[in-house]
Amino acid sequence: MIYHLFTYLEQFDIPGAGMFHYISSRAAFTVITSLVISMLMGKRIINFLHRKQIGESVRDLGLEGQFKKQGTPTMGGIIILASIVIPVLLFANLTNIYIILMLITTIWLGIIGFLDDYIKVFKKNKEGLRGKFKIVGQVGLGLIVGITLYMSDDVKIRERIAITDDNFTEFRTEEMQVDNAGNLYVVHEHKRPLTTIPFVKNNEFDYSWLVWFAGKYTDPLVWIIFVLAVIFIVTSVSNGANLTDGLDGLATGSAAIIGVTLGILAWLSGNAIYSNYLNIMHIPYAGELVIFAGAFIGATIGFLWYNSYPAQVFMGDTGSLALGGIIAVFAVIIRKELLIPILCGVYLVESLSVVLQVGYFKRTKKKYGAGRRIFLMAPLHHHYQKIGYPEPKIVTRFWIVGIMLAVVTIVTLKIR
Repeated sequence: MIYHLFTYLEQFDIPGAGMFHYISSRAAFTVITSLVISMLMGKRIINFLHRKQIGESVRDLGLEGQFKKQGTPTMGGIIILASIVIPVLLFANLTNIYIILMLITTIWLGIIGFLDDYIKVFKKNKEGLRGKFKIVGQVGLGLIVGITLYMSDDVKIRERIAITDDNFTEFRTEEMQVDNAGNLYVVHEHKRPLTTIPFVKNNEFDYSWLVWFAGKYTDPLVWIIFVLAVIFIVTSVSNGANLTDGLDGLATGSAAIIGVTLGILAWLSGNAIYSNYLNIMHIPYAGELVIFAGAFIGATIGFLWYNSYPAQVFMGDTGSLALGGIIAVFAVIIRKELLIPILCGVYLVESLSVVLQVGYFKRTKKKYGAGRRIFLMAPLHHHYQKIGYPEPKIVTRFWIVGIMLAVVTIVTLKIR
């Protein structure tokens, strides 16, 4: 809103109004505002949750010190959601299709998570919202995102293509330019569903390669596959973040690290000069996502003030489902979804530990009559608790791993 206000006021030559054109300035304001909102609003919301006795009910998992968390306020994800949405509404260009999608994602999954926490806390139902309803909500969001990216005229990829004897006929109607070496090239815009393959030169993967056999049906079929991929990514990362939210500060700190990385990738992808230098896809208007990333980073760091060990508040599914969904949709928009297994490696390992534990237990129970386990307990962070590692040490080491994975993700831009 402030962005649009100052855009309007600029015609009156008001000093300083032009600074709101710059993504860097607005991103800085967004981070600061998000931090202030989360830290000031956080204490009030925690006190409110205390008064309403909206506390965590702890199951006996045999973990040391777990009952100390009994009664700690939950549903603190409201702090994160407010600290993201308010600064974005203030400083982002609200006509940008990518900002609109990210706001929808935040609110959509926030509502699903809130319903789950509400049922657990107020209805005293430990199971919360039924799993099938969560999946339906996540699938619905995936459909919205996938179909929007397919249908919106504002969603385009801009590529710099060298002109050769083989493709001259194809691009002869487009405006050709000459680079410093005297070679012809065109700047070509298209809507093909592409993504980035890490560590590979000329690293664009075209989803249409999966349906090469479809002939004239290639275009509709490739977008169906793309939408299904978006649904899978949103569901997987959202649930992965939810599983990671088991120790004080673990999910919050991991999300902040991922948010910084996604902000850098969005800034580079949305900048014509840097995307050309790095030979990556230039996605017009994606730079505006840096504003959202700033709010995301500020919100998670601000929440960490209260969520670090010993936690004064838990985010609950209100926060964890939204954080995972935000990361997934953000990565899809900037066409970096194949980097998710690296960047979100902590979420991936946590999810795999549960899948392997459950699968192995069922298989051995069927075969031997008694189930066996790979880990002392799943998700993986509980395995280390069982071994005897203090909770802060586990969280800190997971953060370190997350930082290492973030660095590797950035490095993929150059090493290929």
